[in-house]
Amino acid sequence: MDPGRHGAARSHLVTVIVLTHCPVGLRGLLTRWLLEISPGVFLGNPSARIRDFLWDEVRQYAGQGRALLAYATDSEQGYAFRTHDHKWHPVDHEGLTLIFRPSGRSTPPPASASKGWSKASKRRRFGNKP
Repeated sequence: MDPGRHGAARSHLVTVIVLTHCPVGLRGLLTRWLLEISPGVFLGNPSARIRDFLWDEVRQYAGQGRALLAYATDSEQGYAFRTHDHKWHPVDHEGLTLIFRPSGRSTPPPASASKGWSKASKRRRFGNKP
């Protein structure tokens, strides 16, 4: 019997927590509730109450590290996610949650950049003529 999307069985509600540069003690705390399938990547299906408790603990003890929580929901997308101290963060766009990724450059390149061929590329292309 297929319970369908809205009557999903409890075993299909997956939670994933990804830690980057977090204290080892935090990883130990998460292993009480979730399975660490790779260093810093935790997987399980805790209840919503336990999931929220774990996320509060992650946010409190992450220190200088970053964290990401993804979990199954009864939404249009079928999942939701939260971030802690990530440069990428979730934004709502017409009812869908997307990840906003800031560009790598904080300022545009300087306008005084020289145009044309560099001396090295001229030598490679035309030979070593003076």
